[in-house]
Order: sequence, then structure tokens, then C-alpha cells
Amino acid sequence: MSTDKNRATAAAILPLVGGPDNVTSIAHCMTRLRITLRDRSLVQDEALRALPAVLGVVEDDTYQIVLGPGTVARVTPEFEALVEEGRAATPATPATPATPATPTAPTPHAVTAEDLQAQGAALKEAQKARNATPFKLLLRRIANIFVPLIPALIGCGVIAGLNGLLTNLGWLPAVVPALAAIASGFMSLIAVFVGHNTAKEFGGTPILGGAVAAIIVFPGVAKIDAFGQQLSPGQGGVLGALAAALLAVYVEKWCRTWVPEALDVLVTPTLTVLISGLVTLFGLMFLAGEASAAIGTFADRLLATGGAFAGLVLGGLFLPLVMLGLHQALIPIHTTLIEQSGYTVLLPILAMAGAGQVGAAIAVYCRLPRNGSLRATIKSALPAGFLGVGEPLIYGVSLPLGRPFVTACVGGAAGGAFVGLFNQLGVAFGSTAIGPSGWALFPLLDGRSSAGLTIAIYAGGLAVGYLVGFAATYFFGFTRQMLTDLNTDPDATAAAAEPSREPALT
Repeated sequence: MSTDKNRATAAAILPLVGGPDNVTSIAHCMTRLRITLRDRSLVQDEALRALPAVLGVVEDDTYQIVLGPGTVARVTPEFEALVEEGRAATPATPATPATPATPTAPTPHAVTAEDLQAQGAALKEAQKARNATPFKLLLRRIANIFVPLIPALIGCGVIAGLNGLLTNLGWLPAVVPALAAIASGFMSLIAVFVGHNTAKEFGGTPILGGAVAAIIVFPGVAKIDAFGQQLSPGQGGVLGALAAALLAVYVEKWCRTWVPEALDVLVTPTLTVLISGLVTLFGLMFLAGEASAAIGTFADRLLATGGAFAGLVLGGLFLPLVMLGLHQALIPIHTTLIEQSGYTVLLPILAMAGAGQVGAAIAVYCRLPRNGSLRATIKSALPAGFLGVGEPLIYGVSLPLGRPFVTACVGGAAGGAFVGLFNQLGVAFGSTAIGPSGWALFPLLDGRSSAGLTIAIYAGGLAVGYLVGFAATYFFGFTRQMLTDLNTDPDATAAAAEPSREPALT
């Protein structure tokens, strides 16, 4: 039954994105089906958003359909299969341009959810154009290296949390070592995966990137001295692996410019691994190790000495960072912190931005009792919002409305300050993986204190974010004119605008 449901969702989506011949590539992340299109004009956005399984759509470098965690991983294979079946069954034919509609006189109408979604899409497109700077494009490429690792981080993180709980309770002592091995295996080799993905992203041979990065975790590096210090396995972590694999890409490309084709298969891989490996051992591992240690020290001191203020700033600015694309710079930092201490202290604070967004959306729902269209959008998007999927609420509600986006940030700042304050008081905790947010983050929480206290603080932060986001939006999120324009039943307005069909009295 579940397979039938996922296939039905995929079958409903496919014609609305222009059919199989309009799809050139398919991928997915934690929450979104990402497709590349031949002709963007063939997509039926409104019909797509109206599908029950679709939580929203986002345009970036790919067309992204938000389906939510879990669902997207099940729908994507069905979507891929339908695309392949469609291509095999029907030869590609040129798309017939749509017949232009006959222009009609505009009729007055209330602002609907569709209007706000169109505004949100326009804002997203404008932001996308502004984000096409070399620095932001680099951040996007770095994000592409780490995003494929998130499912493994989540799975291993949940198992690590379960293992910690069993250890604290003294239950199933025979199972604990097995769970520890399962949870730690991926993290012990994460540098290899980062190296592989880095080389793939920057145009090198992925396996060579992985081979160079594997040097970092090889136990034998403990016999090597660099800069007067003995190296340790894993020194430099994911930052060292990223730098080593990036160097390998450039060495490989340099080799291919002068190595004869007859010798390329032998000489290029050898020189790539040798040159990059030596530079990694006698330079990059030490430098990346110092950088990783500095990141960990800075994060600990920041929250230990100014946790409340730091939480307020981080929680309040995270949504704007997402809009600017700068949040991608945090992914290697999160991964480095997880590698060092087992969890990232920053993610629970940043997750408060989503709580402020949810509170703001509920306030919008309450303040616009007669706007059925917008209320329906909020009602359908709130469950995903509670689970940390905020795109439908951001691009369909708060961002196009303007002021509610600002008040949502206020809610995020309040929740961040709450969580940061407890870090300042010595109750440091974080997430064992990146990706999930909202309620989905509960199974991934870990820290120095008991699990009960950690969960209670995080839940308290969410509650503060919800309440402050709601209050700020309810009282300050609308001008009088906004309430007049938005608080109208679109159907009633449309009916009133239609000419009467009653016969005229004479």
C-alpha cells in the first residue's frame, strides 16, 4: 500500500513538470525532490502545489519539490522509474506552445495564498540572481560535498544516542559494544567520503580524492613528524580531507595537460596520490588540525561566556542567512564539531529559527480568519513546519507578507537566547547529526548532562520560539492596511465582482 501511495504521488507530479521528456536529471536531499528541466515554462506550479503530498516548491539551481523527510526518499525511485518508462514508451517530441489566453479586463480580488506563493517565488528568483556570486557559488559547492553525507550522519547519530541511553541505564550490556561500532564506523572514515565527494564536485576522479583523504585516518601517520610534532590519525578531520582532495583535483588536471595519453592511466593517478599525499602529510594535516581545534575552542567559549547573546544573534539571523545562501558555510563547521565532540552545539540554537517561523504562521492564521486560501496553505504546511521543514511557510506565507518574516526572526532570536543561556550556565548539548530540525531533532540530542534535562531545555527553547514568534506577529506583524487587504474571503470577493445574471427590471 505504501509503495502504491508513493508511486501515485510520483505519477501525479510527473505530468505537472512537463512529462518525462522535460526531465533531464533527478536527485533528492533530506526533504526535496530535485529535478533539472529542459523547459521551465511547461511546469504547472499551482497544480503542483495543490497536490496533497507536496509541501511547497523552491527554485534554485534545480527545481525542488518539497515532500518532507522520509517521503522524498520513497517517492524519488518511483519518479525515476516513471521517467524511464515514459521515455521508453514515447519518443521525444517538441513541446507545443500553449495558446495565449484572450486578455480580459481585470477584476478585483482579495489576496490569496496563490498570490503570496507567486510573490515568494519571485523573491526566491531575485535572491537566486543575487546569490550567483563567486563566493556564494563556492559555498553551494561545499554544501554539495556534505549534503549527501547527511543520511549516514542521521542514522549513526540516532544509534549513538540510543547507545548512550543504554549505557547510562545499564541495559543490554552485550549489545552496547555492537551499537558503538555501528555508530562510530562511519565517523571514523568520514574523511574518505568527504574526499570522494570533493573530487567529484570539483571535476576530479572521485576515487583519487578518497584515496588522498584516506591518508588522514590511516593509523600509521602516528609515526610521522610534521612541524616538530607527531601527527595523529584523523588530525585535520573533514577540513583536511576537503583540502587534500581539492589539491588532488588540481594535481590531476595539471598532470593531464602534459602526460602522454599512452602513459596517462599509470602516471596521472600515481603522481596525483604521491604529490597530494606528501603535501597532506607535511602541511595540510597540521594546518587543518589547528583550524579544527580553533573552531571547537571558539564555539565552546562563545556559548560558555556569552551563550544568551550568541543564541539570540544566531537564532535571529539564521533565516536571513538561509535567504542569502550563507548558511551553507556552517555545514563544514557542524561536521567538524560532530567529529571532535560527538555533537554540534550550534544546531539546536539555529533550529529555533524554525520555531519562530511556526509561531508566526499560527499568528497569521489567527489574524486572517476570513482568508480561507491562505489559512488552508498554513494548515497544510504547519505539520511539516513542526518537523523542521520550513520552506512552505517561508516562501508561501511569511516572506511575501514581509513583516511576519521579521517577527518570525524575533521568535527565533528568543528561542536561541533561551537555549544559549543554558549553554552559558554549563548545560552544553548539541545534535549528533545535521539536517533535521524542529521535533525531528529530539532523537539526535546529546550533551554533558542527562538526556531528560537536555530534552527539556530544547523543548523549552521551541516553546519560547513558538510563543514569541506568535506574539510578535500577532501584535506587530500587520499594518491596518495589510489586515484590510488580506482579511477578505477571496471567493466572496470574486463572486461580488461577477456581473449579475438576473434579468434587468423594466
